[in-house]
Amino acid sequence: MESLSALLDTLAAHPPVLIGCCALLGLLVGSFLNVVIYRVPIMMDNELRAECAALAGQENAEPPKFNLVVPRSACPACRAPITALQNVPVASWLALGGKCASCKTPISARYPAVEFTTAWLSGFIAWRFGFGWLTLAALAFTWILIALTMIDFDTQFLPDQLTFPLLWLGLLVSLAHPVWGEHAAPVTPADSIIGAAAGYLSLWSVYWLFKFATGKEGMGYGDFKLFAALGAWFGPWMLLPILVVASGIGAIVGIVILLRRRGGRDTQIAFGPFLTIAGWAALVAGHAVVYRYFGIFGVLT
Repeated sequence: MESLSALLDTLAAHPPVLIGCCALLGLLVGSFLNVVIYRVPIMMDNELRAECAALAGQENAEPPKFNLVVPRSACPACRAPITALQNVPVASWLALGGKCASCKTPISARYPAVEFTTAWLSGFIAWRFGFGWLTLAALAFTWILIALTMIDFDTQFLPDQLTFPLLWLGLLVSLAHPVWGEHAAPVTPADSIIGAAAGYLSLWSVYWLFKFATGKEGMGYGDFKLFAALGAWFGPWMLLPILVVASGIGAIVGIVILLRRRGGRDTQIAFGPFLTIAGWAALVAGHAVVYRYFGIFGVLT
């Protein structure tokens, strides 16, 4: 206990040490997030197939166990197991020249990119919030958003396995009435509950209005749940700025993608990554954004 107390005192008294430790932790977590990003969609697909088979009355053989731990990580091309030395975040990819040690198949640069990004964002969170429980909450928030961003980018799905924990964590954090940013009002449990409900119902309403008007689905239910989670973290006042920022980024990125791909108006673009970017920006900017935003229209002073 004395050594733990001394470590905590060191982290509290020396911000550079705290930032470095959080960045190092982010590297390790980033390596795990790569596993989550790759395996969770497969786990979802396996569960869906099993449910469909059960509804059809089919008796299928028990599939091989597949989760975040089993089976052991291996090269997708040659199935050679990845050793511990080959799994050191960023460094192993650089040492191997971005190729499998066995078959020399190229390894996507996205793996070290996720690890490096997680490390950088984790260090930034430590610098932004300093020593305290708020940093732990912000780190968990950041890590889940990274996983959601990449999964939605790959599959256009936002898994409940991540959005629900994010929502419940936001509700639990509100019990301590966190203050996100300078001049921010505390996010009370009531604010958190109202924010979650407003986040879900707002996009749910937009979804059905768009569907009635066009006969098409403009977004998925995962977007409703993610927006509800952001409402739980920041309260109802932050929802409109988050949505405005997300829509603005989405419009710019969408135009660029359509021009580069020369796709039609029906080209599908995941909205989740834009919500996560705007949500993380709200985390580090704080509620001062609300006052600046509404101050333009004279709503708040």
